[in-house]
Amino acid sequence: MERKEAIELLKKYNKEEFHIRHAYTVEEVMRYFAKEKGYDEDFWGIVGLLHDVDFEQYPEQHCQKAPELLKEIEADNETIHAICSHGYGICSNIKPEHEMEKILYAVDELTGLIWAAAKMRPSKSTKDMEVSSLKKKFKDKKFAAGCSRETIKQGAEQLGWELDELFEKTILAMRNCEDEIEEKMK
Repeated sequence: MERKEAIELLKKYNKEEFHIRHAYTVEEVMRYFAKEKGYDEDFWGIVGLLHDVDFEQYPEQHCQKAPELLKEIEADNETIHAICSHGYGICSNIKPEHEMEKILYAVDELTGLIWAAAKMRPSKSTKDMEVSSLKKKFKDKKFAAGCSRETIKQGAEQLGWELDELFEKTILAMRNCEDEIEEKMK
């Protein structure tokens, strides 16, 4: 599937700036990890871009409605499985199996937490964020309370990574794409 089709589908079902920014962020973070690990950046990026395609309009059916919406652009079963697996244990019974699915599961919530923490910084950026700063925000359950710390921990465990490693790699990924996302949001 082409990225243009994916963006059209995303914007058909998502209008809020927050959801569009989150989709672009997860897309670019997934592309970063794909490049780092030698996988198909375009495929990983599309999965990241569309992972919450159904969330804004169908929050009660998140990961349940996605297959139907994804069929509109003739998404294959691999793409649908990957997208639905990011909600494992919350809104989906599809377990992340491939390394890409495990990374998506781990970084979805974490990118939200990192972005919220970045907005609190004087720079309003991830470019000067350190792991130690993020760890403080992670421990504060009231900060960005909607970002599930349990899901982030489970994601790190599925990958066999320590939390600090997941934090560091995801901050680096977000730093790497921050300017590009700002351009896309204009």
